[in-house]
Amino acid sequence: MSAATDPARVVDGTREADRGAYASLVRDAAGGDRAAMERLLMRAQEVAYRFSFLVCGHAADAEDVMQDALLKTFQHVQRITDPSAFRTWLYSTVRNACLMKRRRRVGEPPGFVPIGADATGDAPPVDVPDDATPVDEQMMQAAIGTRLRAALEAIPPAYRMIVVLRDMEGLSTREVATITGYSEANVKQRLRRARLMLRRHMEGT
Repeated sequence: MSAATDPARVVDGTREADRGAYASLVRDAAGGDRAAMERLLMRAQEVAYRFSFLVCGHAADAEDVMQDALLKTFQHVQRITDPSAFRTWLYSTVRNACLMKRRRRVGEPPGFVPIGADATGDAPPVDVPDDATPVDEQMMQAAIGTRLRAALEAIPPAYRMIVVLRDMEGLSTREVATITGYSEANVKQRLRRARLMLRRHMEGT
């Protein structure tokens, strides 16, 4: 199989290109390029909402977490010492914000398990949605099949987060380990279990 047709190499190449694009935007934004900052915030908004919606489990929480992530990006972009690691920083920021959201919520909805429950300057302008279903949520629901969403919601959040980061967001095992605090070996083990749980739930629906 040639390099051009090897799926693993194609995926790796895509990840490197994406990482490079983020790094370029971070460097330019940190240098005062307002257009680069705007593009960076737009990309961060999409990533932050998608990830927080899947991991936090609540549309309202996802909206709040997204805005918090955008604010932190705007405020701290000049302090990011490794622009190529921006995605890891962003996902970690979203994960921590989701954890804080869950801790602050007085009553938990039926069947919800907190993420960690598994035993083993001026803010940039962000539109506030009205009472209707947010456009971002509509897009999310359209992008993820009903059965897959149901399966994701059925598995423990600690496993859901790993499979979302690895298989849906395309992060490397090392990046997922950095974000979650697990070892790379543990990430691989949990990913295998998460995939198995997802498959069982998908086949059972």
